[in-house]
Amino acid sequence: MRATSAPETAWLVLGRTAAGFAAAALDAGGAELGRVDIEGVLADFVATREEEDARRWVWSDTAGWYGPLLDAGVRVARCHDLRLVHAILRDSALIPQAAELRAAVAWDAGATEAPTPDAALFELEELPAAGPPEDLDEALAEFARQRAAIASAADPGRLGLLVAAESAGALIAAELRAAGLPWDVAAHEAILTAVLGERSGSGGLPAHVQEAADQVRAALDDPTVSLDSQPKLLRALHRAGVLVESTSRWELAQHEHPVIAPLLEYKRLARLLSANGWSWLDEWVRDGRFRPVYVPAGVVTGRWASSGGGALQLPRLLRAAVRADPHWTLVVADVAQLEPRVLAAMSSDRALAEAARGRDLYAGVVEAGAVPTRAEAKVAMLGAMYGATTGDSGRLLPRLRRAYPDAMALVDEAARVGERGGVVTTWLGRSSPPPPESWLRLRHGGAVVDASAADEARARRAAGDRGRFTRNFVVQGTAAEWALVWLAELRRLLAEFAPVAPADAATRSGAVFARRPHLAFFLHDEIIVHTPRARADAVAQAVADAATTAGRMVFRAFPVDFPLELRITDAADKG
Repeated sequence: MRATSAPETAWLVLGRTAAGFAAAALDAGGAELGRVDIEGVLADFVATREEEDARRWVWSDTAGWYGPLLDAGVRVARCHDLRLVHAILRDSALIPQAAELRAAVAWDAGATEAPTPDAALFELEELPAAGPPEDLDEALAEFARQRAAIASAADPGRLGLLVAAESAGALIAAELRAAGLPWDVAAHEAILTAVLGERSGSGGLPAHVQEAADQVRAALDDPTVSLDSQPKLLRALHRAGVLVESTSRWELAQHEHPVIAPLLEYKRLARLLSANGWSWLDEWVRDGRFRPVYVPAGVVTGRWASSGGGALQLPRLLRAAVRADPHWTLVVADVAQLEPRVLAAMSSDRALAEAARGRDLYAGVVEAGAVPTRAEAKVAMLGAMYGATTGDSGRLLPRLRRAYPDAMALVDEAARVGERGGVVTTWLGRSSPPPPESWLRLRHGGAVVDASAADEARARRAAGDRGRFTRNFVVQGTAAEWALVWLAELRRLLAEFAPVAPADAATRSGAVFARRPHLAFFLHDEIIVHTPRARADAVAQAVADAATTAGRMVFRAFPVDFPLELRITDAADKG
Protein backbone atom coordinates (compact mmCIF):
# COMPACT_ATOMS: atom_id res chain seq x y z
CA MET A 1 0.00 0.00 0.00
CA ARG A 2 1.39 3.38 -0.97
CA ALA A 3 1.50 5.96 1.81
CA THR A 4 -0.38 9.20 1.23
CA SER A 5 0.83 12.51 2.58
CA ALA A 6 -1.35 14.58 4.86
CA PRO A 7 -3.22 17.44 3.18
CA GLU A 8 -1.35 20.72 3.22
CA THR A 9 -2.79 23.83 4.78
CA ALA A 10 -3.85 26.29 2.09
CA TRP A 11 -5.85 28.73 4.20
CA LEU A 12 -5.68 29.92 7.81
CA VAL A 13 -8.94 31.46 8.99
CA LEU A 14 -8.62 33.88 11.92
CA GLY A 15 -11.43 34.72 14.31
CA ARG A 16 -12.72 34.87 17.82
CA THR A 17 -13.88 31.98 19.97
CA ALA A 18 -15.44 31.96 23.43
CA ALA A 19 -11.93 31.58 24.89
CA GLY A 20 -10.23 34.28 22.82
CA PHE A 21 -8.70 34.03 19.35
CA ALA A 22 -8.13 30.95 17.22
CA ALA A 23 -7.14 29.90 13.72
CA ALA A 24 -8.68 27.13 11.62
CA ALA A 25 -6.52 25.42 9.00
CA LEU A 26 -8.20 24.48 5.71
CA ASP A 27 -6.91 22.48 2.77
CA ALA A 28 -7.12 23.65 -0.83
CA GLY A 29 -10.62 22.24 -1.13
CA GLY A 30 -11.84 24.13 1.92
CA ALA A 31 -11.99 21.12 4.26
CA GLU A 32 -11.09 21.93 7.86
CA LEU A 33 -7.87 20.26 9.01
CA GLY A 34 -7.87 21.46 12.60
CA ARG A 35 -7.93 24.45 14.91
CA VAL A 36 -5.45 26.05 17.22
CA ASP A 37 -6.08 28.47 20.05
CA ILE A 38 -3.83 31.50 19.88
CA GLU A 39 -2.00 32.38 23.04
CA GLY A 40 0.03 35.54 23.56
CA VAL A 41 0.40 38.13 20.87
CA LEU A 42 -1.31 37.56 17.52
CA ALA A 43 1.62 39.16 15.69
CA ASP A 44 3.95 36.42 16.94
CA PHE A 45 1.57 33.68 15.80
CA VAL A 46 1.18 35.21 12.32
CA ALA A 47 4.89 35.91 11.93
CA THR A 48 5.77 32.32 12.75
CA ARG A 49 3.34 30.93 10.19
CA GLU A 50 4.51 33.36 7.52
CA GLU A 51 8.11 32.26 8.07
CA GLU A 52 7.13 28.61 7.79
CA ASP A 53 5.16 29.03 4.59
CA ALA A 54 3.33 32.05 3.21
CA ARG A 55 -0.28 30.85 3.22
CA ARG A 56 -3.37 32.88 2.50
CA TRP A 57 -5.00 34.32 5.60
CA VAL A 58 -8.77 34.59 5.79
CA TRP A 59 -10.20 37.25 8.07
CA SER A 60 -13.28 39.36 8.48
CA ASP A 61 -11.81 42.72 7.51
CA THR A 62 -8.25 43.68 6.62
CA ALA A 63 -8.52 47.16 8.12
CA GLY A 64 -9.01 45.71 11.61
CA TRP A 65 -6.65 42.73 11.48
CA TYR A 66 -3.68 43.87 9.41
CA GLY A 67 -2.91 47.37 10.69
CA PRO A 68 -1.80 46.20 14.16
CA LEU A 69 0.26 43.42 12.58
CA LEU A 70 2.13 45.97 10.46
CA ASP A 71 2.68 48.15 13.52
CA ALA A 72 4.27 45.11 15.15
CA GLY A 73 6.56 44.59 12.14
CA VAL A 74 4.69 41.67 10.56
CA ARG A 75 3.79 41.57 6.87
CA VAL A 76 1.64 38.87 5.27
CA ALA A 77 1.89 37.75 1.68
CA ARG A 78 -1.76 37.02 0.86
CA CYS A 79 -5.21 37.25 2.37
CA HIS A 80 -8.90 36.81 1.62
CA ASP A 81 -10.96 39.74 2.91
CA LEU A 82 -14.41 38.35 3.71
CA ARG A 83 -16.13 41.74 3.97
CA LEU A 84 -14.89 43.09 0.63
CA VAL A 85 -15.43 39.81 -1.19
CA HIS A 86 -18.94 39.49 0.24
CA ALA A 87 -19.87 42.86 -1.27
CA ILE A 88 -18.66 41.75 -4.71
CA LEU A 89 -20.28 38.31 -4.72
CA ARG A 90 -23.57 39.43 -3.15
CA ASP A 91 -24.33 41.66 -6.15
CA SER A 92 -22.43 40.05 -9.01
CA ALA A 93 -24.61 39.13 -11.98
CA LEU A 94 -22.12 36.34 -12.76
CA ILE A 95 -23.45 34.35 -9.81
CA PRO A 96 -26.81 32.71 -10.63
CA GLN A 97 -27.75 31.90 -7.03
CA ALA A 98 -26.62 34.33 -4.33
CA ALA A 99 -29.56 33.97 -1.93
CA GLU A 100 -27.41 32.54 0.87
CA LEU A 101 -24.88 35.34 0.54
CA ARG A 102 -27.55 38.01 0.50
CA ALA A 103 -29.17 36.47 3.58
CA ALA A 104 -25.89 36.85 5.52
CA VAL A 105 -26.62 40.53 6.14
CA ALA A 106 -24.13 40.81 9.00
CA TRP A 107 -21.40 40.82 6.34
CA ASP A 108 -22.87 43.95 4.75
CA ALA A 109 -21.24 45.97 7.54
CA GLY A 110 -18.83 48.75 6.72
CA ALA A 111 -15.09 48.59 7.24
CA THR A 112 -13.66 48.09 10.68
CA GLU A 113 -12.52 51.35 12.20
CA ALA A 114 -8.83 51.80 11.36
CA PRO A 115 -6.56 51.29 14.38
CA THR A 116 -4.75 54.25 15.88
CA PRO A 117 -1.02 54.66 15.18
CA ASP A 118 -0.25 53.86 18.83
CA ALA A 119 -1.86 50.40 18.73
CA ALA A 120 1.49 48.74 18.24
CA LEU A 121 1.32 45.18 19.56
CA PHE A 122 -2.27 43.97 19.24
CA GLU A 123 -2.37 41.96 22.44
CA LEU A 124 -5.65 40.23 21.59
CA GLU A 125 -7.78 42.02 24.14
CA GLU A 126 -10.16 43.37 21.51
CA LEU A 127 -10.38 44.35 17.88
CA PRO A 128 -11.33 47.91 16.87
CA ALA A 129 -15.06 48.64 17.00
CA ALA A 130 -17.61 48.20 14.20
CA GLY A 131 -17.10 46.09 11.10
CA PRO A 132 -18.35 42.60 10.18
CA PRO A 133 -18.51 39.51 12.46
CA GLU A 134 -15.28 38.39 14.12
CA ASP A 135 -16.44 34.99 15.36
CA LEU A 136 -14.37 32.14 13.90
CA ASP A 137 -17.35 29.90 13.14
CA GLU A 138 -19.12 32.76 11.37
CA ALA A 139 -15.97 33.48 9.35
CA LEU A 140 -15.72 29.82 8.34
CA ALA A 141 -19.38 29.74 7.31
CA GLU A 142 -19.05 32.89 5.23
CA PHE A 143 -15.86 31.63 3.59
CA ALA A 144 -17.67 28.42 2.60
CA ARG A 145 -20.54 30.45 1.11
CA GLN A 146 -18.13 32.58 -0.87
CA ARG A 147 -16.17 29.62 -2.24
CA ALA A 148 -19.39 27.95 -3.33
CA ALA A 149 -20.59 31.15 -5.00
CA ILE A 150 -17.38 31.57 -6.97
CA ALA A 151 -17.45 27.94 -8.06
CA SER A 152 -21.00 28.42 -9.39
CA ALA A 153 -20.19 31.61 -11.29
CA ALA A 154 -20.58 31.92 -15.03
CA ASP A 155 -16.85 32.62 -15.27
CA PRO A 156 -15.16 31.57 -12.01
CA GLY A 157 -11.71 32.40 -13.37
CA ARG A 158 -12.51 36.07 -13.85
CA LEU A 159 -14.36 36.38 -10.57
CA GLY A 160 -11.58 34.56 -8.74
CA LEU A 161 -9.03 37.04 -10.11
CA LEU A 162 -11.19 39.95 -8.96
CA VAL A 163 -11.54 38.47 -5.47
CA ALA A 164 -7.79 37.92 -5.17
CA ALA A 165 -7.01 41.42 -6.44
CA GLU A 166 -9.58 43.05 -4.14
CA SER A 167 -8.09 41.31 -1.12
CA ALA A 168 -4.53 42.21 -2.17
CA GLY A 169 -5.71 45.80 -2.52
CA ALA A 170 -6.91 45.74 1.09
CA LEU A 171 -3.43 44.66 2.20
CA ILE A 172 -1.88 47.43 0.11
CA ALA A 173 -4.19 50.07 1.56
CA ALA A 174 -3.08 49.15 5.07
CA GLU A 175 0.56 49.07 4.00
CA LEU A 176 0.33 52.48 2.34
CA ARG A 177 -0.79 53.95 5.65
CA ALA A 178 1.84 52.07 7.65
CA ALA A 179 4.70 53.01 5.32
CA GLY A 180 3.47 56.52 4.63
CA LEU A 181 4.37 58.87 1.82
CA PRO A 182 7.68 60.71 2.46
CA TRP A 183 6.69 64.29 3.25
CA ASP A 184 8.89 67.34 3.75
CA VAL A 185 7.09 69.47 6.33
CA ALA A 186 9.40 72.46 5.80
CA ALA A 187 8.70 72.40 2.04
CA HIS A 188 4.96 72.21 2.67
CA GLU A 189 5.09 75.12 5.10
CA ALA A 190 7.11 77.17 2.63
CA ILE A 191 4.44 76.57 -0.03
CA LEU A 192 1.70 77.60 2.37
CA THR A 193 3.53 80.78 3.32
CA ALA A 194 4.22 81.68 -0.31
CA VAL A 195 0.63 81.09 -1.42
CA LEU A 196 -1.41 81.99 1.66
CA GLY A 197 0.90 84.51 3.28
CA GLU A 198 2.35 84.61 6.78
CA ARG A 199 0.28 83.02 9.52
CA SER A 200 -1.45 85.38 11.87
CA GLY A 201 -0.10 85.23 15.41
CA SER A 202 -3.57 85.99 16.77
CA GLY A 203 -5.26 83.03 15.09
CA GLY A 204 -6.69 85.05 12.23
CA LEU A 205 -6.41 84.38 8.52
CA PRO A 206 -3.01 84.25 6.80
CA ALA A 207 -2.01 87.53 5.17
CA HIS A 208 -2.92 86.80 1.54
CA VAL A 209 -6.22 85.20 2.49
CA GLN A 210 -7.10 88.22 4.61
CA GLU A 211 -6.18 90.57 1.76
CA ALA A 212 -8.49 88.70 -0.63
CA ALA A 213 -11.29 88.74 1.94
CA ASP A 214 -10.88 92.50 2.44
CA GLN A 215 -11.08 93.07 -1.33
CA VAL A 216 -14.28 91.00 -1.55
CA ARG A 217 -15.94 92.94 1.26
CA ALA A 218 -14.86 96.24 -0.26
CA ALA A 219 -16.29 95.29 -3.67
CA LEU A 220 -19.54 94.28 -1.99
CA ASP A 221 -19.55 97.41 0.18
CA ASP A 222 -20.24 95.14 3.15
CA PRO A 223 -17.38 95.12 5.68
CA THR A 224 -18.92 92.47 7.94
CA VAL A 225 -20.29 89.85 5.52
CA SER A 226 -19.30 86.26 6.28
CA LEU A 227 -17.54 84.85 3.25
CA ASP A 228 -17.78 81.29 4.54
CA SER A 229 -21.57 81.31 4.93
CA GLN A 230 -23.16 80.47 1.59
CA PRO A 231 -26.58 82.05 2.36
CA LYS A 232 -25.08 85.28 3.73
CA LEU A 233 -22.59 85.59 0.88
CA LEU A 234 -25.33 84.99 -1.71
CA ARG A 235 -27.49 87.72 -0.16
CA ALA A 236 -24.57 90.13 -0.28
CA LEU A 237 -23.88 89.24 -3.92
CA HIS A 238 -27.54 89.77 -4.81
CA ARG A 239 -27.52 93.19 -3.13
CA ALA A 240 -24.50 94.06 -5.27
CA GLY A 241 -26.33 93.01 -8.43
CA VAL A 242 -24.60 89.64 -8.94
CA LEU A 243 -27.65 87.39 -9.30
CA VAL A 244 -26.16 83.93 -8.90
CA GLU A 245 -27.74 80.82 -7.41
CA SER A 246 -24.48 79.44 -6.04
CA THR A 247 -20.89 80.50 -5.49
CA SER A 248 -19.45 77.85 -7.78
CA ARG A 249 -16.48 78.96 -9.83
CA TRP A 250 -18.30 78.19 -13.06
CA GLU A 251 -21.35 80.30 -12.21
CA LEU A 252 -19.37 83.24 -10.82
CA ALA A 253 -17.22 83.32 -13.97
CA GLN A 254 -20.35 84.05 -16.04
CA HIS A 255 -20.66 87.50 -14.45
CA GLU A 256 -18.70 90.72 -14.73
CA HIS A 257 -18.33 92.61 -11.47
CA PRO A 258 -15.37 93.89 -9.41
CA VAL A 259 -16.11 91.26 -6.76
CA ILE A 260 -15.64 88.23 -9.02
CA ALA A 261 -11.84 88.10 -9.28
CA PRO A 262 -11.10 88.61 -5.54
CA LEU A 263 -13.90 86.21 -4.58
CA LEU A 264 -12.53 83.46 -6.81
CA GLU A 265 -9.08 84.09 -5.37
CA TYR A 266 -10.42 83.99 -1.81
CA LYS A 267 -12.19 80.70 -2.48
CA ARG A 268 -9.00 79.21 -3.95
CA LEU A 269 -6.88 80.25 -0.99
CA ALA A 270 -9.49 79.31 1.61
CA ARG A 271 -9.83 75.86 0.05
CA LEU A 272 -6.08 75.26 0.33
CA LEU A 273 -6.02 76.54 3.92
CA SER A 274 -8.94 74.34 4.94
CA ALA A 275 -8.03 71.16 3.07
CA ASN A 276 -4.21 71.13 3.27
CA GLY A 277 -3.12 73.95 5.56
CA TRP A 278 -1.16 73.91 8.80
CA SER A 279 -3.91 72.05 10.69
CA TRP A 280 -3.83 69.31 8.04
CA LEU A 281 -0.07 69.02 8.52
CA ASP A 282 -0.49 68.61 12.27
CA GLU A 283 -3.15 65.92 11.86
CA TRP A 284 -1.92 63.85 8.93
CA VAL A 285 1.88 64.13 8.77
CA ARG A 286 3.91 62.39 11.47
CA ASP A 287 7.62 61.63 11.52
CA GLY A 288 8.04 62.88 7.98
CA ARG A 289 5.24 60.70 6.60
CA PHE A 290 1.81 61.50 5.23
CA ARG A 291 -0.40 58.64 6.45
CA PRO A 292 -3.91 58.85 4.96
CA VAL A 293 -6.69 56.31 5.40
CA TYR A 294 -7.45 54.60 2.09
CA VAL A 295 -10.81 52.88 1.56
CA PRO A 296 -10.63 50.06 -1.00
CA ALA A 297 -13.80 49.87 -3.12
CA GLY A 298 -15.01 53.05 -1.47
CA VAL A 299 -16.76 53.90 -4.76
CA VAL A 300 -19.40 51.60 -6.28
CA THR A 301 -17.24 51.05 -9.38
CA GLY A 302 -14.50 49.54 -7.20
CA ARG A 303 -12.35 52.65 -7.22
CA TRP A 304 -10.72 53.58 -3.94
CA ALA A 305 -11.78 56.45 -1.73
CA SER A 306 -10.22 57.95 1.37
CA SER A 307 -11.81 58.56 4.76
CA GLY A 308 -9.09 60.75 6.17
CA GLY A 309 -6.26 62.90 4.86
CA GLY A 310 -7.64 63.42 1.37
CA ALA A 311 -5.02 61.27 -0.36
CA LEU A 312 -7.07 61.19 -3.55
CA GLN A 313 -7.51 64.98 -3.68
CA LEU A 314 -3.99 66.22 -3.06
CA PRO A 315 -3.45 69.45 -5.04
CA ARG A 316 -0.61 69.33 -7.55
CA LEU A 317 0.82 72.39 -5.82
CA LEU A 318 1.84 70.22 -2.87
CA ARG A 319 3.69 67.60 -4.91
CA ALA A 320 6.88 69.51 -4.11
CA ALA A 321 6.53 68.37 -0.49
CA VAL A 322 6.80 64.70 -1.50
CA ARG A 323 10.53 64.11 -0.96
CA ALA A 324 12.48 60.86 -0.77
CA ASP A 325 14.61 60.12 2.29
CA PRO A 326 18.43 60.39 2.08
CA HIS A 327 19.90 57.52 -0.01
CA TRP A 328 16.38 56.75 -1.28
CA THR A 329 14.44 57.92 -4.29
CA LEU A 330 10.95 57.79 -5.79
CA VAL A 331 9.78 55.78 -8.79
CA VAL A 332 6.69 57.55 -10.11
CA ALA A 333 4.49 55.90 -12.74
CA ASP A 334 1.13 56.57 -14.27
CA VAL A 335 -0.75 54.83 -17.06
CA ALA A 336 -1.44 56.78 -20.21
CA GLN A 337 -5.15 56.83 -21.15
CA LEU A 338 -6.05 53.85 -18.99
CA GLU A 339 -9.82 53.88 -19.48
CA PRO A 340 -9.85 54.08 -23.33
CA ARG A 341 -7.33 51.21 -23.46
CA VAL A 342 -9.52 49.18 -21.12
CA LEU A 343 -12.51 49.93 -23.34
CA ALA A 344 -10.61 48.64 -26.38
CA ALA A 345 -9.80 45.39 -24.59
CA MET A 346 -13.28 44.85 -23.11
CA SER A 347 -14.95 45.33 -26.48
CA SER A 348 -12.26 43.46 -28.47
CA ASP A 349 -12.06 46.53 -30.70
CA ARG A 350 -8.83 45.85 -32.57
CA ALA A 351 -8.93 49.17 -34.41
CA LEU A 352 -8.93 51.10 -31.12
CA ALA A 353 -6.26 48.81 -29.68
CA GLU A 354 -4.13 49.49 -32.75
CA ALA A 355 -4.58 53.25 -32.28
CA ALA A 356 -3.19 52.80 -28.76
CA ARG A 357 -0.30 50.50 -29.58
CA GLY A 358 3.03 51.91 -28.46
CA ARG A 359 1.89 55.54 -28.51
CA ASP A 360 -0.44 58.18 -27.21
CA LEU A 361 -3.92 56.81 -27.85
CA TYR A 362 -5.44 60.15 -28.79
CA ALA A 363 -2.67 60.76 -31.31
CA GLY A 364 -3.38 57.29 -32.70
CA VAL A 365 -7.07 58.15 -33.11
CA VAL A 366 -6.06 61.23 -35.12
CA GLU A 367 -3.58 59.24 -37.19
CA ALA A 368 -6.32 56.74 -38.02
CA GLY A 369 -8.39 59.60 -39.45
CA ALA A 370 -11.24 59.35 -36.95
CA VAL A 371 -11.05 63.02 -35.89
CA PRO A 372 -8.81 65.93 -36.97
CA THR A 373 -6.99 66.88 -33.75
CA ARG A 374 -5.74 65.32 -30.53
CA ALA A 375 -7.87 67.69 -28.46
CA GLU A 376 -10.97 66.54 -30.34
CA ALA A 377 -9.97 62.90 -29.94
CA LYS A 378 -9.76 63.34 -26.17
CA VAL A 379 -13.09 65.19 -25.95
CA ALA A 380 -14.83 62.60 -28.13
CA MET A 381 -13.45 59.59 -26.27
CA LEU A 382 -14.20 60.99 -22.82
CA GLY A 383 -17.67 61.96 -24.02
CA ALA A 384 -18.29 58.44 -25.25
CA MET A 385 -17.30 56.94 -21.89
CA TYR A 386 -19.06 59.52 -19.72
CA GLY A 387 -22.19 60.03 -21.77
CA ALA A 388 -21.70 63.58 -23.04
CA THR A 389 -24.09 63.88 -25.98
CA THR A 390 -24.08 67.63 -26.61
CA GLY A 391 -21.47 70.16 -27.74
CA ASP A 392 -18.22 68.95 -29.24
CA SER A 393 -18.63 65.45 -27.77
CA GLY A 394 -22.02 64.97 -29.38
CA ARG A 395 -20.77 66.32 -32.69
CA LEU A 396 -17.77 63.97 -32.76
CA LEU A 397 -19.43 60.83 -31.39
CA PRO A 398 -20.76 59.61 -34.80
CA ARG A 399 -17.20 59.68 -36.14
CA LEU A 400 -16.03 57.49 -33.27
CA ARG A 401 -18.89 55.07 -33.89
CA ARG A 402 -17.78 54.66 -37.50
CA ALA A 403 -14.10 54.26 -36.61
CA TYR A 404 -14.51 52.07 -33.51
CA PRO A 405 -17.91 50.36 -33.74
CA ASP A 406 -17.19 47.59 -31.24
CA ALA A 407 -15.99 49.93 -28.48
CA MET A 408 -18.85 52.36 -28.99
CA ALA A 409 -21.40 49.53 -29.13
CA LEU A 410 -20.26 48.31 -25.71
CA VAL A 411 -20.78 51.63 -23.92
CA ASP A 412 -23.95 52.40 -25.88
CA GLU A 413 -25.46 49.06 -24.82
CA ALA A 414 -24.41 49.67 -21.19
CA ALA A 415 -26.25 52.99 -21.35
CA ARG A 416 -29.38 51.37 -22.78
CA VAL A 417 -29.39 48.77 -20.01
CA GLY A 418 -29.13 51.51 -17.42
CA GLU A 419 -31.91 53.55 -18.99
CA ARG A 420 -34.20 50.52 -18.68
CA GLY A 421 -33.30 50.12 -15.01
CA GLY A 422 -30.99 47.16 -15.58
CA VAL A 423 -27.65 46.21 -14.05
CA VAL A 424 -24.28 46.12 -15.83
CA THR A 425 -21.11 44.22 -14.91
CA THR A 426 -17.41 44.93 -15.23
CA TRP A 427 -15.04 42.66 -17.09
CA LEU A 428 -14.09 40.63 -14.00
CA GLY A 429 -17.53 40.54 -12.40
CA ARG A 430 -18.41 43.55 -10.24
CA SER A 431 -22.03 44.53 -10.93
CA SER A 432 -23.61 47.94 -10.60
CA PRO A 433 -26.18 48.49 -7.87
CA PRO A 434 -29.81 48.42 -9.01
CA PRO A 435 -31.63 51.74 -9.22
CA PRO A 436 -33.42 52.84 -6.04
CA GLU A 437 -37.18 52.55 -5.65
CA SER A 438 -37.52 56.30 -6.07
CA TRP A 439 -35.91 56.01 -9.54
CA LEU A 440 -38.23 53.18 -10.53
CA ARG A 441 -41.30 55.11 -9.40
CA LEU A 442 -40.17 58.19 -11.31
CA ARG A 443 -39.23 56.22 -14.42
CA HIS A 444 -42.43 54.21 -14.63
CA GLY A 445 -44.62 57.03 -13.39
CA GLY A 446 -43.49 59.11 -16.36
CA ALA A 447 -44.46 56.36 -18.77
CA VAL A 448 -48.14 56.15 -17.90
CA VAL A 449 -50.75 57.51 -20.29
CA ASP A 450 -51.98 60.36 -18.12
CA ALA A 451 -48.51 61.53 -17.02
CA SER A 452 -47.90 65.24 -17.32
CA ALA A 453 -45.25 66.67 -19.62
CA ALA A 454 -43.21 67.61 -16.57
CA ASP A 455 -43.42 64.04 -15.26
CA GLU A 456 -42.29 62.67 -18.60
CA ALA A 457 -39.38 65.13 -18.73
CA ARG A 458 -38.26 64.10 -15.23
CA ALA A 459 -38.53 60.44 -16.20
CA ARG A 460 -36.41 61.02 -19.31
CA ARG A 461 -33.80 62.85 -17.26
CA ALA A 462 -33.76 60.02 -14.72
CA ALA A 463 -33.27 57.46 -17.49
CA GLY A 464 -30.53 59.55 -19.07
CA ASP A 465 -28.70 59.97 -15.77
CA ARG A 466 -28.89 56.25 -15.08
CA GLY A 467 -27.65 55.48 -18.58
CA ARG A 468 -24.66 57.76 -18.16
CA PHE A 469 -23.87 56.05 -14.86
CA THR A 470 -23.97 52.52 -16.29
CA ARG A 471 -22.12 53.59 -19.45
CA ASN A 472 -19.22 54.76 -17.32
CA PHE A 473 -19.54 52.02 -14.69
CA VAL A 474 -18.35 49.23 -16.97
CA VAL A 475 -15.27 51.16 -18.10
CA GLN A 476 -14.26 52.84 -14.86
CA GLY A 477 -14.90 49.65 -12.90
CA THR A 478 -12.81 47.52 -15.25
CA ALA A 479 -10.02 50.11 -15.18
CA ALA A 480 -10.08 49.88 -11.38
CA GLU A 481 -9.77 46.09 -11.68
CA TRP A 482 -6.77 46.37 -13.97
CA ALA A 483 -5.14 48.83 -11.56
CA LEU A 484 -5.70 46.46 -8.63
CA VAL A 485 -4.05 43.58 -10.48
CA TRP A 486 -1.17 45.90 -11.39
CA LEU A 487 -0.75 46.89 -7.74
CA ALA A 488 -0.96 43.30 -6.52
CA GLU A 489 1.64 42.06 -9.00
CA LEU A 490 3.95 44.97 -8.23
CA ARG A 491 3.62 44.31 -4.50
CA ARG A 492 4.63 40.69 -5.12
CA LEU A 493 7.66 41.71 -7.16
CA LEU A 494 8.79 44.30 -4.61
CA ALA A 495 8.66 41.68 -1.86
CA GLU A 496 11.29 39.67 -3.74
CA PHE A 497 13.90 42.43 -3.46
CA ALA A 498 16.62 41.72 -0.93
CA PRO A 499 16.69 44.26 1.91
CA VAL A 500 19.42 46.90 1.79
CA ALA A 501 22.21 46.99 4.33
CA PRO A 502 21.43 48.87 7.54
CA ALA A 503 23.91 51.61 6.64
CA ASP A 504 21.82 52.47 3.56
CA ALA A 505 18.45 52.11 5.29
CA ALA A 506 18.11 55.69 6.55
CA THR A 507 14.34 55.84 6.14
CA ARG A 508 11.55 56.70 8.54
CA SER A 509 9.20 54.04 7.20
CA GLY A 510 7.92 51.48 9.67
CA ALA A 511 9.78 48.32 10.56
CA VAL A 512 8.28 46.32 7.68
CA PHE A 513 9.45 48.78 5.01
CA ALA A 514 12.58 50.37 6.43
CA ARG A 515 14.98 48.34 4.31
CA ARG A 516 13.14 47.49 1.10
CA PRO A 517 11.30 49.18 -1.77
CA HIS A 518 7.61 49.68 -1.06
CA LEU A 519 4.50 51.28 -2.45
CA ALA A 520 3.96 54.71 -0.93
CA PHE A 521 1.06 56.23 -2.90
CA PHE A 522 -1.78 55.20 -5.20
CA LEU A 523 -4.24 57.34 -7.14
CA HIS A 524 -6.46 55.40 -9.61
CA ASP A 525 -3.83 55.07 -12.37
CA GLU A 526 -0.71 56.43 -10.68
CA ILE A 527 1.67 54.93 -8.13
CA ILE A 528 4.76 56.07 -6.23
CA VAL A 529 7.32 53.59 -4.96
CA HIS A 530 9.82 54.67 -2.30
CA THR A 531 13.03 52.75 -2.90
CA PRO A 532 16.68 52.68 -1.93
CA ARG A 533 18.51 54.57 -4.67
CA ALA A 534 20.59 51.52 -5.60
CA ARG A 535 17.39 49.59 -6.44
CA ALA A 536 15.71 52.34 -8.47
CA ASP A 537 16.32 50.99 -11.98
CA ALA A 538 15.27 47.49 -11.02
CA VAL A 539 12.15 48.84 -9.29
CA ALA A 540 11.21 50.86 -12.38
CA GLN A 541 11.49 47.68 -14.46
CA ALA A 542 9.30 45.85 -11.94
CA VAL A 543 6.66 48.56 -12.24
CA ALA A 544 6.61 48.17 -16.03
CA ASP A 545 6.66 44.37 -15.85
CA ALA A 546 3.72 44.40 -13.44
CA ALA A 547 1.69 46.51 -15.89
CA THR A 548 2.39 44.05 -18.70
CA THR A 549 1.42 41.11 -16.50
CA ALA A 550 -1.77 42.86 -15.39
CA GLY A 551 -2.85 43.32 -19.00
CA ARG A 552 -2.25 39.66 -19.71
CA MET A 553 -4.00 38.44 -16.54
CA VAL A 554 -7.08 40.60 -16.97
CA PHE A 555 -7.56 40.55 -20.75
CA ARG A 556 -5.72 37.32 -21.55
CA ALA A 557 -4.55 37.21 -25.17
CA PHE A 558 -6.19 40.41 -26.44
CA PRO A 559 -3.41 42.62 -27.89
CA VAL A 560 -3.69 45.88 -25.94
CA ASP A 561 -0.77 47.54 -24.20
CA PHE A 562 -0.64 49.75 -21.12
CA PRO A 563 2.37 52.04 -21.50
CA LEU A 564 3.60 53.91 -18.44
CA GLU A 565 5.04 57.35 -17.95
CA LEU A 566 7.91 56.37 -15.67
CA ARG A 567 10.41 58.58 -13.89
CA ILE A 568 12.93 58.28 -11.10
CA THR A 569 13.10 61.41 -8.98
CA ASP A 570 13.86 62.65 -5.48
CA ALA A 571 10.78 64.92 -5.44
CA ALA A 572 7.40 64.00 -6.92
CA ASP A 573 6.97 67.34 -8.68
CA LYS A 574 10.17 66.97 -10.72
CA GLY A 575 10.61 64.98 -13.89
